[in-house]
Amino acid sequence: MRLAYLYSRYPVLSQTFCDTEMLALEHLGFALMVGSIHPPLTSIRHAHAGRLQAPIYYAPPQPILRLWEEKTRAENRWPEALIATHERKYGNGVKAATRARNASYFAELFARNKIDHFHVHFANRAAHTALFLKAMANIRFSITAHGQDFMADLGNDDLLREICDASEFVAVETEYSRGLMAQRCPGSADKIHRVYNGMNLANFFRPAATVQVAGSVQILSVGRLVAFKGFEYLIEACEQMRRRSVQFRCEIVGDGPLRESLQQRIDDLRLGGLVTLHGALPQDRVIEKLQRCDVFALASTVDDANASDIFPTVILEAMASARPVVSTTVAGIPEAVVNKETGLLVRAGESGLFADALEILCRDSELRARYGSAGRTRIEDYFKVETTVRPLIELFEKHGRAAAPAAESPPNSSPRTRIAYLIDRWPDDTSPSIETELFELQKRNHAVTAFVCEFTPGLRRTAGMNRLALQLEFLPDAMAIEAEWQANRKLVLALEDDRANETARAPVDLFLRQARFAITLRRMFAQKNISHVHATSSGALICGVLLKKLLRVTLSASIEAKPLVSREVIENALRHAVGGRIADRKLSEHLGDPFVFDRAGSNRVWVRSLRWLKPVSRIGLTRRARFWQEWADLLDRWSSGA
Repeated sequence: MRLAYLYSRYPVLSQTFCDTEMLALEHLGFALMVGSIHPPLTSIRHAHAGRLQAPIYYAPPQPILRLWEEKTRAENRWPEALIATHERKYGNGVKAATRARNASYFAELFARNKIDHFHVHFANRAAHTALFLKAMANIRFSITAHGQDFMADLGNDDLLREICDASEFVAVETEYSRGLMAQRCPGSADKIHRVYNGMNLANFFRPAATVQVAGSVQILSVGRLVAFKGFEYLIEACEQMRRRSVQFRCEIVGDGPLRESLQQRIDDLRLGGLVTLHGALPQDRVIEKLQRCDVFALASTVDDANASDIFPTVILEAMASARPVVSTTVAGIPEAVVNKETGLLVRAGESGLFADALEILCRDSELRARYGSAGRTRIEDYFKVETTVRPLIELFEKHGRAAAPAAESPPNSSPRTRIAYLIDRWPDDTSPSIETELFELQKRNHAVTAFVCEFTPGLRRTAGMNRLALQLEFLPDAMAIEAEWQANRKLVLALEDDRANETARAPVDLFLRQARFAITLRRMFAQKNISHVHATSSGALICGVLLKKLLRVTLSASIEAKPLVSREVIENALRHAVGGRIADRKLSEHLGDPFVFDRAGSNRVWVRSLRWLKPVSRIGLTRRARFWQEWADLLDRWSSGA
């Protein structure tokens, strides 16, 4: 089965269960593809994210998405009637046309990669988008509903019922949430299945049981700083414990809209020396804190919009770390924490009761050790990801068309040699003929993929450019690029050290920009089997050299008449290239074979004026018509290593 995951936004720091699930599927042989409608909101990445093999595709910039909508309309696949029905039934607030526009890109992407089935975490915008994707591409989908998504975020039970009706199956985290979903969607009750979130215990060693004799007890809480996490009750409980002379320190890890008000509450209660807000941390740091704390606390409650935690993954992580848990009886939490066996549970919204439970564990180290050990055993028995993922796989196989995952090949695997055209900015008035060049290669059935590092939305696009836009690969936004940069510090340091040893260095701002592109493109190129990179400008050449060092691809370049960097830097960079085209006559003559003089490129202004008269290429004005075939043959030779 060729399986994809579709997210509204990926990754999200608090949604580690998504990563754990996909990694477990990959370990069992499933080849996955990930689609994300929106880019991440932070550059922080969990360490395990680097182990995911699945390619991650983000929706292109909005002007390009509108071109996908136009293409879908032209092919009579635009779900006009479904959009009109949703706007009439659910109002403009559901943004049916926006969901359909997003779906148009992923429908094409999934169909091109022969996806049989896609899965959506959260019954929210992505699940709504799935309805339109199915209508356009006839690809089946399923969802995992979590809690706040179907209880509050989606905002319409009729729409929830329509999503459930259209899905192959609905997974929910707990028996509690299965009951809630069945109440809301009685017509789909038979297709609602409980699938627990699972833990990868390789990330959580089981510490030896110890009994603390003296000193402050370390309390840890982790979660988004939102109302239903109940952090205000935890802070009030800490104030009561201080009055009872309990020795403790409390750390709260997470970020969110209530951070300022929670900090103010800590200050008002004069708890600054006892309670600390740390902000968001990557998963490896959270695990370190879990394994160093003495008690994990989460005062989950129900907010004014009736939203709540359903099955907080961090509680499972605390139990996997052999830590006793103090929490509440909200929703599915009692399905994880067994009261007076693996921790203590109290009614939600009762800071006094929460303080009582915390005090019991703070004053009894033997009880803490016993509850912690029992919690770890419970995770091993019921919540290992190897156990919890099995029901999901059975559901995928039951509703899938294909055979066992072991026989699969990755969605993007290809035996053909692949050539990447590296475009620094697009559209770009300084490079007016790149569209013609790519179309000429396409006419010769060349396996060329063009990657745009930065989209410039303000420039005018011709009809030909719009046709090309649908074939371009766009890098994700700056936050996703920064995340790749931060997650690959060893590679980053190696590239910076390499630059320090160069005799002719690219300007630091240009280097850092191109190096960020190279780190992001590294994974994209590896997944597409890219063997040769053609840099279409001097700026892209800096990125191309870095990619050659990272991936051992071959490299060629086209250098414009007025490059961004000095001649010394260009000459130094071109030492890594097997050939190319140079628009500067003197530089071309100096370099000689295998670099050729791009005469038309040297007359850029003249050629740009002619471009509006007829669709001609720079090369075609001054060279034989057979040039493009010769150029294509050169690219083939370079990409094969000949």
